[in-house]
Amino acid sequence: MADTEEGRQSASVLINRMYTWRGYRGNHRVDDHPQRITLSASDHGDTVGTVTLGLDGPSGLLADDVYQDVVDVFRMRGGNVCEITKLAMGSSGNSKKTLAALFHVLFMYARHLHRCTDVFIEVNPRHRRYYETMLGFEQLAGVRDNPRVHAPSYLLWTSLDQIARRIDRLAGTAAHGNQERSLYPYFFSPHEANGIMQRLIAIE
Repeated sequence: MADTEEGRQSASVLINRMYTWRGYRGNHRVDDHPQRITLSASDHGDTVGTVTLGLDGPSGLLADDVYQDVVDVFRMRGGNVCEITKLAMGSSGNSKKTLAALFHVLFMYARHLHRCTDVFIEVNPRHRRYYETMLGFEQLAGVRDNPRVHAPSYLLWTSLDQIARRIDRLAGTAAHGNQERSLYPYFFSPHEANGIMQRLIAIE
């Protein structure tokens, strides 16, 4: 967890560097917020990846700024919604394994510790198929302007139940030669995931 000021600053630097490289505007900072959990991956002390889990609460989700009409449908069905935001990956290291590790730990927080049922992510149109193919997200609404990055975005969704089923079937199989074109074979093995889950429970 990037739960120190130094950790949040390091994550913010990576986010702004990668967002600027992709042509996104704005100053993006990871703040200490009761509804957000930020994870970082590091390699020899350098932050090489970061992602934030946004939980629903009094201030809602960031996605509500553009897609509240869509997210509210899930709330009205009784869903406990959450979102993935501020995702940035550096150019060093094994990005597929790093991204899979970050998403797996994020899933543990969302499903097991906070009982979330539905997860959303806002993505640029050119990245939509990646999240659909690699993580099983589905498009919910047409393209809309995202004022936080001054760029168009789609809202994608998947259920935590669907993610759990894919993890049960595929996690840890990349080491055994599984060639499925998704990130799930690179998720932690059941033994690794159980150890991580116990550590998360201990620090919550």
